[in-house]
Amino acid sequence: MPVSRRNFLRGVGVTGGAGAMYGAMGAIGLAPSAAATPTPAFTPPAPSDFSLTGRSTRSVLVLGAGIAGLTTAYELGKAGYRVTLLEGRDRPGGRNWTVRGGTTETDLNGETQRVRFAEGQYMNAGPARIPQHHVTLDYCRELGVAIEPFVNQNADALLYYTGDTAVSNVAVKHRTAKADTYGYVSELLAKATSTGALDGELTADDKEALLEFLRDFGELGNSTGDPAAENLYLGGSGRRGYTVEPGAGLEAGTVAPAPSLHDVIAGGLGREFSFEFGWDQAVMMFQPVGGMDRIAYALEKAVGPSKVRYGCTVTGVRTTAAGADVDYVDAAGRARTATADFVVNTLPPHIAARIPHNLGPAVTTALGAAVPSPTGKIGLEYSRRWWEDDLRIYGGITNTDLDLSHVWYPSSGFHSGRGVVVGYYNYGQDALDYAALPHAQRRRRAVQNGAEIHGAVYGDDIASSFSVSWSKTRFSEAGWVDWESQTGPEYTTLLAPQGNVYFAGDHLSHAIAWQHGAMTSARAAVTSLHERVMTA
Repeated sequence: MPVSRRNFLRGVGVTGGAGAMYGAMGAIGLAPSAAATPTPAFTPPAPSDFSLTGRSTRSVLVLGAGIAGLTTAYELGKAGYRVTLLEGRDRPGGRNWTVRGGTTETDLNGETQRVRFAEGQYMNAGPARIPQHHVTLDYCRELGVAIEPFVNQNADALLYYTGDTAVSNVAVKHRTAKADTYGYVSELLAKATSTGALDGELTADDKEALLEFLRDFGELGNSTGDPAAENLYLGGSGRRGYTVEPGAGLEAGTVAPAPSLHDVIAGGLGREFSFEFGWDQAVMMFQPVGGMDRIAYALEKAVGPSKVRYGCTVTGVRTTAAGADVDYVDAAGRARTATADFVVNTLPPHIAARIPHNLGPAVTTALGAAVPSPTGKIGLEYSRRWWEDDLRIYGGITNTDLDLSHVWYPSSGFHSGRGVVVGYYNYGQDALDYAALPHAQRRRRAVQNGAEIHGAVYGDDIASSFSVSWSKTRFSEAGWVDWESQTGPEYTTLLAPQGNVYFAGDHLSHAIAWQHGAMTSARAAVTSLHERVMTA
């Protein structure tokens, strides 16, 4: 085959798929190419920074033993800083919270839940997955936290959207929805290309290359060999899955007829596809073996458990000429004051905004500008893994426009007797609606809506359950926060030290709600504080 731009792109597409072809198009100027700039290297403070300069180490109070606070303490501790953490809870991790049998939690509604999950079963109530480019994995490696794959995308997981089309109010597999959506979109674009609608944008060679790509990407013509069908989506291939699967002998399999173009588009089957293209959502993803809190406890161990004071509620923060003071109530209910050279405040900003301080009105305004975002989950422990046994779904996520939003199947313990399904992972008004209910009603509502997707089996064999509403969880009161602007004065005020008080947390990053954001923000605060000490 002669060497040409068209043939080159054809070869790339055949061997590497659409993504590789798009990248090649970018390389020769036919499409923008995405080049990622690695995160700047972080150099933690070291003991030699003090020993070689004759400076003495300093003391630091860290408010909050969540991931940002623990990371701050861990990195400062490498150089010998004298660090103490004040944490309101009785455990490390903050929103990094793995719920297991024996866990007891009383929420701000006053309801106490006692978890009765069987041994080895758990639910990650907060963060539950780690993208491979996050520094979270670097800390797992450094701290010896074992990881395993998290199934973020599963072709056999489901979509369930309400409406009045042929694909509404029924469970549709991801693979089927993608085949139909990509097929019909490819057909429309192929027709537009063939009828000259894109002549002003593409050369004749470009049009031919695009059509060849679309026929493969959307599986147009379905290998019929009929020239009249080469730009049509006929929907008869195994991409959609089978009602009768291929088998031995003469069993070639049966594919159900595809719905109409109108039903696929009007039914909104493709509304979630772009989510998996997100920088932080694309496969591969990981989780710590045994629960996300393995990271928190590994950090606590590295920091030194004796340096974390649990059950301490901060009641005041003051910068002083000599350092900073923090008022708090300890686990025994006694009012105390701690003093240090510096404070790093990693408390959620909407909570920190209520704590008296002398940092000025700009800080008060900045903390109050963060908008709490409600979110919630329920863990349903089943005594039979029906999603594997009956549906052959091994991990992954079902998406829906019901108030459940997402249903997660466990990415570990395959073929074991039990498993915990996240029966809803929702946010916004849906999360607030569930937050207003006691646990028994949350469970009842979740099971009722889940049965719309999975059928009666969804309500069978439930051994135990636990639900969390982060807006009703003490010391968090939100799943994360949002900002109107991350370039405005409110946000940028908290990026700079206020006297001897620094701020850190995922809310001061562009990876909000991710542990990566908390860790990179902590690193930034550590770097700023250490540079100040080294130049003083």
